[in-house]
Amino acid sequence: MGTSLYFSALFIFWVLFLSPFCTSEQPQITTVDVHAANSLLRSGHRYLDVRTEEEFKRGHVDVENCLNIPYFLSIHEGMVKNSKFLEQVSSVCSKDDHIIVGCKSGVRSAYATADLIQAGFKHVSNMGGGYVSWVENEMSLQKPKVELIMQRT
Repeated sequence: MGTSLYFSALFIFWVLFLSPFCTSEQPQITTVDVHAANSLLRSGHRYLDVRTEEEFKRGHVDVENCLNIPYFLSIHEGMVKNSKFLEQVSSVCSKDDHIIVGCKSGVRSAYATADLIQAGFKHVSNMGGGYVSWVENEMSLQKPKVELIMQRT
């Protein structure tokens, strides 16, 4: 009896969480590690950071042509997909541009990369590990300058 319950739970898990990723409708995305992404960015690829504006302002990859177009937007109830994401990217990028897409850890950017490929962007890669991996590998960052306010007595 315990075994059949285990297999039932496993089947439900498969149907709900894994099977959507196994359909032919999902585009094949290319994921590059941060070292390869760094080389590509230094050779002219554009960087598209899909984190929220708040995350981006706290620090981001330090490269030319760095764009921030959130894939998800923060609202008081949580996160919602940016319904204008493709429109916003299309307004600043050509479908022939070479683009590296990054986020905090590589998950949002994988979804964003898939959407861009489905929309006809031809040269889009996901940066595996995202900003966290970029920081861990001590690569160049753009961070806000913190002003120290000294209290006078």
